[in-house]
Amino acid sequence: MTAASAQACWLLEPGCAELRSEILPEPTAEQVQVCTLHSGISRGTETLVYRGEVPASEVERMRAPFQAGDFPGPVKYGYSSVGIVEAGPAALLGRAVFCLFPHQTQYVVPVGAVHILPDGVPPTRAVLAANLETAVNALWDAAPRLGDRISVVGGGTVGLLVAWLAGRVPGCEVEVVDTQVARRQVSERLGVNFAVPAAARDEADLVIHASGRAEGLATALRLAAFEATVLELSWYGQRDVSVPLGGAFHSRRLVLKSSQVGQVALAQRSRWSHRRRIELALSLLTDPALDALITDTAPFAALPAVLARLAAATSDLTLCHRIDYT
Repeated sequence: MTAASAQACWLLEPGCAELRSEILPEPTAEQVQVCTLHSGISRGTETLVYRGEVPASEVERMRAPFQAGDFPGPVKYGYSSVGIVEAGPAALLGRAVFCLFPHQTQYVVPVGAVHILPDGVPPTRAVLAANLETAVNALWDAAPRLGDRISVVGGGTVGLLVAWLAGRVPGCEVEVVDTQVARRQVSERLGVNFAVPAAARDEADLVIHASGRAEGLATALRLAAFEATVLELSWYGQRDVSVPLGGAFHSRRLVLKSSQVGQVALAQRSRWSHRRRIELALSLLTDPALDALITDTAPFAALPAVLARLAAATSDLTLCHRIDYT
């Protein structure tokens, strides 16, 4: 097979991305070549990377599976790609697959790096898989119980996916809390309640914080009931965050716990691999209601401009931004 030419999005330095061409290696018998249909921008993490806000202590732990280059740049980053296998084992040829690969038109990876999309999961929706995997891990860390009152502070893509999962636990009352009133429509589409911070229900048995803002964390602590857990799912990069641990934090005996997708949650780690976890996330994407989380689309050629816009925006309504390839 003749080696193919591909285009990939590279962050040359913080605040400057461009598309670059590269020649793909010819796939071996243990590899597949994938032609990309769609990729998803994981807004929180990718805009931190775009702005050059990865702390020096985290440059290795933050590496994506098929990242090229190093932070702060030049670096090829991303981890939500969906495409069609165009070369490889006969059983995979023509199949739609998900891969934790950066934004690139074609790529060659080991067979074990791709995941066949389950029946009922369209490629356009499968770009949510990486964010849903994060949400699955967060719920494993949070360990909600039947009948819990659960507040999710921050109605971004991951926060809404966490709320959607929590809402499927029998008896749980789930409320998304966000300053953007427009998030109400998406929350209700996912079958969960919505409130702005001033009107949010307090006395929550479990609070999950995913706003990425210090004000959101303060709200999360305020909503927690006696001896409740507040799960911190936001990642702040290099930013210092003020945490209000005075007041009633100690008298209410609150637990503030972190969650991060790089490791399988401790309660599951002895039995679940990363591969099993992402396959679970893919299997949960059959619900058409999740399409409400894909609020924006753009062609691959526009990706550098899209990243610049998302990194500069402070209050727009974009959730998952899908990139479409021809």
